[in-house]
Formats: sequence, structure tokens, C-alpha cells
Amino acid sequence: MRDKIVIGSRESALAVLQSEMVRDYIVGKNPGMTVEILTMKTTGDRILDRTLDKVGGKGLFVKELDMALLDGRSQLSVHSLKDMPMEVPEKLPLLAFSKREDPRDVLVLPEGVSELDPSKPLGCSSLRRTLQLKELYPGMEVKSIRGNLQTRLRKLDSGEYSALILAAAGMKRMGLQHRIHRYFTPDEMIPAAGQGILAVQGIAGEDYGFLDDYCDRNAWIAGTAERAFVRYLNGGCSSPVAAFAEVDGNRLFIRGLYFREEDGSWKKGCIRGEISEAEALGEALAKNLKGEKE
Repeated sequence: MRDKIVIGSRESALAVLQSEMVRDYIVGKNPGMTVEILTMKTTGDRILDRTLDKVGGKGLFVKELDMALLDGRSQLSVHSLKDMPMEVPEKLPLLAFSKREDPRDVLVLPEGVSELDPSKPLGCSSLRRTLQLKELYPGMEVKSIRGNLQTRLRKLDSGEYSALILAAAGMKRMGLQHRIHRYFTPDEMIPAAGQGILAVQGIAGEDYGFLDDYCDRNAWIAGTAERAFVRYLNGGCSSPVAAFAEVDGNRLFIRGLYFREEDGSWKKGCIRGEISEAEALGEALAKNLKGEKE
């Protein structure tokens, strides 16, 4: 086993913090090991004037990190699982999922404001959220917003938006939970597949014994089911699908949202089953919502 590990990370404050969480786990369990973080700006971080569905989807956030793994500059990458493409190269397997932080979406108002201003748009970069917001706030405009968390909050506080819709996990990890005005239940707004989970990715054939016990069982089961649902529907940033799974003992409950691009219709559904069937359950729910027979 190596005595030095380099973790590849996007350079945003949130991404670095998440990589530091994995670093601290590794060092805590392996005191003699040196762990460094290599930050980089991904293509998805550079292109901020267009929504992700217009420029290539989730793969834009991992391309540079994948290259660092393949050319040996790093031995691990840490991602938000919700940003990961549904198809992962065999050479770069997902090794472990973290314990899940709060998976819900939240409404964040400008600093010092206590009510929504209907004359200004809601800030949201996700088609999945936009679709569900139209049901929750039917009279309000939804306007795209890109950039890291701090950039988005600056735009909000400067008066450009009435509110932002963000992931609770990022707000809490950054110590910004005091900014949260409202939490949406998973029934009101189904989260993105993998939301709140960190994914640790590595290189096939390497010894990753230093990660023993890092992977959270429930997060792995739920994340596997959610990703199977989205993968079956061929969903990514260009398609507003959503999936959220909850583990209760040996049982699994999955909610999903399917968007039919041909006519713009969409529907939600759910399924229950055994955790041993996590991937199959995700696919079964996708088939049900598409109207396909098993």
C-alpha cells in the first residue's frame, strides 16, 4: 500500500471541503499516510453562461479529474455523487459512498429577507428542480443560475433573484444552514440521484485497503438504486429525471420522476422491495413510469 495519496478535487470551496472530509478519514485510520489534495477547474466549472444540458451534461465535471487519475497525478477523486455520469469507465471504478448528508432541496432567501418577492425570479440551474418548482410556485419565473455556491449566494444577495433552490447537503457542509428558509420534502421535490452522497473513485487494480470501512452500506444501496433508475431512462443533466431511495432495515423504498421529452409530460411514482434487489428495483420503477411491461 502507498504511503502517499493524492486526491483529485474540483477547486470550489465545497468540493475541497468534501475532499478534506475523505482525507481526514484516511489519515485518521492510517496515521503514517500522507494525503494531499490536487485541485483543478473542470470544463463544467469554466462554462457558466449556458445550462448544463446545452453544453454536455454531467461528464463536464469529471473529465479533468478522470485524466488526473489515468495519468497518475492522483490516486483518488472525490465527487458529489449527483454530479457523476451514470456510466463510469471500468478503469475508474467507484470505490465507496459516504454516509449520506441531508438529501433534500431547500429554498434560500436573500440575507435579511423573510418572504419571497414574486416580482423576481427563482434561481435554479437544474431542469429537475425547475419542473417541480412549476408545481410548487406556479406563478413565478424560474431563471438559470450557474457558478459555485458562494457565487450563487452573492447573486442572490445582490438582488438578482427572489430565492435560490439548492441542495441542503452543500449548505450544511459549508456551515450555511442558517440561510435555509424552507426544506422541501422528497414528495414535494424528489432529489437528484445521489444527492447528499460523496463518491470516492479510483483506478482498477490499485490497493485501496486504506479506505476499509469508509463505505456506508445504506448510501451504497440507495445510490445504486437511484443510479439504476436514471441510467435506464438515459437521464443526465439534459433530462429532468429524479430518484430518491430510502433504506429501512432490509427494505428499500424508491421515489422517481420520469419526464417524457416527446410531449413534455411527466409523472412521479414509487416502488418498494428488498435491498438485495436495489438495482433491479430502480430499473423496475423506471419501466413502470415509462409504461413498459416487465
